[in-house]
Amino acid sequence: MSAGLAFDRMAEDYDRTFTDTPIGRCLRNAVWRRLDAVYPQGASVLEVNCGTGEDAIHLASRGVRVLATDAAPAMVEVARRKVAAADLEGRVRIEQVAIEDVGPHLGTFDGVVSNFGGLNCVADLRGAAVALARCVRPGGTAVLCLMGPAVPWEWAWYLARGEPARAFRRFRRGGVEWRGLTVRYPSIAWLRRAFAPEFRMARVAALGALVPPAYTAAWAARHPRLLAALERTERAAETVFPLPRLSDHYLAELRRSDQ
Repeated sequence: MSAGLAFDRMAEDYDRTFTDTPIGRCLRNAVWRRLDAVYPQGASVLEVNCGTGEDAIHLASRGVRVLATDAAPAMVEVARRKVAAADLEGRVRIEQVAIEDVGPHLGTFDGVVSNFGGLNCVADLRGAAVALARCVRPGGTAVLCLMGPAVPWEWAWYLARGEPARAFRRFRRGGVEWRGLTVRYPSIAWLRRAFAPEFRMARVAALGALVPPAYTAAWAARHPRLLAALERTERAAETVFPLPRLSDHYLAELRRSDQ
């Protein structure tokens, strides 16, 4: 099954089941803090796997111009409706484009964004890096959010439920089958190697090391104060070793080389 078809099935419920949940908001707000720091008003950004358009709308509301792309027709349709409702069609263009089809024909941008694991569904990460590099001007920045391999929260959660295979699934050689796709969990070092020499790693932060994964939503709803405390602590220590390496996701910022 293609990535587009797999994510089509999630389009109408994605915001309800993730974006608008307490954990979803914690994680997305952390990403937005970095997007706001990296991309000033007037910048141009290519977003891959844009989903329902939340990040594109946030960037556009700050005066950033966005070409938002996704392989899933239903996700593209939801994103277009939301952009129109926000009256941001002059700053956001949305196109159905798979990551594997990204190239210089889309234009040259000040940066590229991929949020919440879209690159985990790409078989050829090195090929994706080369394609994205052709779309980013020298000195531009890629902000990439990927799911990492080592997640103590996940180990504890599923071991407590007697599911060791799920607890350690991210270490499975060859990746994990999900909705007809193969999902891989590259380490930070793997991502750094895949994107070199076109990009160099400038910063990496934890995203879900102390804050629990999205599938703990029911638990988080019962413990809002604890969730808030975990979020504050994680943000204060997000770049401190080893937190980025022990996160549900990590947020990597990579600078495009001048060559």
